[in-house]
This record gives sequence, structure tokens and C-alpha cells, in this order.
Amino acid sequence: MTGDTIDISGGCLCEAVRYRLRAKLNDTGYCHCRICQRASGAPVMAFGTVPLAAIELVGRSQPRRRRSSDIAERWYCGDCGTPLAIHADYQPDTIDIALATLDDPSAFMPSFHIWTESRISWFDTADDCPRHARFRPNTTGGPKEATARTDEPLQR
Repeated sequence: MTGDTIDISGGCLCEAVRYRLRAKLNDTGYCHCRICQRASGAPVMAFGTVPLAAIELVGRSQPRRRRSSDIAERWYCGDCGTPLAIHADYQPDTIDIALATLDDPSAFMPSFHIWTESRISWFDTADDCPRHARFRPNTTGGPKEATARTDEPLQR
């Protein structure tokens, strides 16, 4: 990235789905929910948020989309299965990009944890980021029942 030009790129394992982001990722965090665990086959996923209009799909294939819950759909590669993003109904103008799919994921460090009530007991991260049992308080447009139990970050 140089000057005010944003050029962040990424894609799936087989490179069929590629994307460019025309805005900086923000609100980067870890999600420990069971849906992320099952969708990725990993104990946690890390995401960063960009405006939906800022993602440009440039690969030879479009991502497949699947409703993974009553509040969001997941984007993934239909060829290799790489989980790429999640688009939440309650935040229709943004999309959460899976940080590990970036060409340079080390440039974007997560700053919080959500859904730690679902954290797999044998896994933890070496950071001091705030931890929340479910969503963070004041999640933009988030379901009220999902944010009700997150008034204070959890202690490690």
C-alpha cells in the first residue's frame, strides 16, 4: 500500500476465488463460535471488516454462498472449500473477511475475541485482547439476545 491507495488482496487455497479490497480492514477479531469452528475445521477464525462495496472479486470463480445460521451467510470457494467471508444480515453494508485468506495476513492483528463461551478448552491465544462470552457490547445492529451477556470483557 502506498499513500492513500488501498490495495489488499487475498483468495482461496486453489486460487479460483481471488479478491481485492479497496478499503482498510478494521474491527479485526477472533470468533470462537461453534459455527466458525465447524465451517473452518479449526478452533477459531479471525476476521476483519470492510464495506461490502469495497470488495472486488477478481478470480476465475465467484464464491459460493451458504446460510450458516438465521443471521448470516458464509462465502467459500466451491472448488477447494476455503472459508472466505461472512456477511451478516444485521450489518448489510459490511462484510467480514477471513484474515487467513489475505495474501499478507500478518499485517492485520486481531484486537478482540467473541463467543469465548464456545472456546475449545485445549486452545487459547497468547494475547491480552478483550474476551467476550458472545458478541461485544454495542455490536452494530447485532441481535439483542446475542449481546445481552457481554457487558464486561471476560478475564483469561
